[in-house]
Amino acid sequence: MDCVLEGNAVKAFGKAIHSLSRIGDELCLDPMNKGLALRSVNSAHSAYACFLFSPMFFTKYCLGPDQGSEKVQCKLLMKSILPLFRCLASIGRNVEQCQIQVNTPNDRVKIQFFCRHGITKTHNLCYQDSEALQAVFASHLCPNVLKAPARLLGDMVMHFPVYQEEITLSITPLRVSLRNYFEGANDHMNIMYTEMSLHPDEFDYFLIGVESDITFCLKELRGLLSFAESHCLPVSIHFGAAGKPVCFSVDDMILEATVVLSTLVNSESRGPSQLAETAPRCADVVSESPGEADCRTAVPAAMEMIASSQGSPITHLPALLLLPTCTEPPHYQEEAHTTPASTLCSLLFRALSSETGEGLPVLVCCSEEEESEEEDVMRSPTL
Repeated sequence: MDCVLEGNAVKAFGKAIHSLSRIGDELCLDPMNKGLALRSVNSAHSAYACFLFSPMFFTKYCLGPDQGSEKVQCKLLMKSILPLFRCLASIGRNVEQCQIQVNTPNDRVKIQFFCRHGITKTHNLCYQDSEALQAVFASHLCPNVLKAPARLLGDMVMHFPVYQEEITLSITPLRVSLRNYFEGANDHMNIMYTEMSLHPDEFDYFLIGVESDITFCLKELRGLLSFAESHCLPVSIHFGAAGKPVCFSVDDMILEATVVLSTLVNSESRGPSQLAETAPRCADVVSESPGEADCRTAVPAAMEMIASSQGSPITHLPALLLLPTCTEPPHYQEEAHTTPASTLCSLLFRALSSETGEGLPVLVCCSEEEESEEEDVMRSPTL
């Protein structure tokens, strides 16, 4: 195979490699008649991504006579090819042309950068023969389809922190919402709950066949959104019920990008206001093949579950969540002369009266000078 890229195509090719680096540790080059395909899959086989560049994307695209009957599929280590496209800004300024050649006899992938001022950088990477990677997923059979500009989805994802691993996508006829998801998080006081909702009119295309809540990994999605946003391309989302894969795709005349992610089974979650509700459910992880065992552990069905936004198992609610419902107003509301602020001030400076301050601890003691001043005031005659 011999292909040549020029100008912004080199930067777009490097951006695709950056997106695939969020998926797996290996990159597969698959030269075909319909274009060059870049594929990657994670170690758990729960995330798959493919970028297909048509021959029109390249200035020159030639498979070679030796690939007429036998297809060459190269597998490269991501850590070996990613540094070549690490700085995309520098590539856009200095690289004028990039040539990629696959030498079958030597098992080498030759990448040359023709830069300004006549500088040529040549890199020879060893590759291994690999089998074809293809996700078995029929997106046209999904009951729910969304299509929106990448900028819109990027603005929603931007509100989630970098360490957020999973998010939940919920769809109803009235709205589409995204919220964070924490598995096995018992300390609710240290978690920030984030949820954003959009009206169906915000989407370019909105089709709902069944209401569903799906939970998937966010890390793999960020790369595709960044790629689509940099080229102002819309993103399509195909999904169904929880436990079935979700597909994010970008389609253009010269390239196609697809990311398929597995989802949690029964991943529906609730907001923080419904933390006190309980519902027994299972949190197994779906896998497309026996080798797709995810690092998430299954929660026993007998364990009592809290229908919260995390869906995490809690056998005992925190004390702050088990507040009793008081029918009588607080003590400071019964007495007109006592307010919460005055009660706090009294508690700090030991100025509680005998009625309200009995039995309360003293947090800040008065100094000796203040005590002597108080005694002088008490002894002085009053008007």
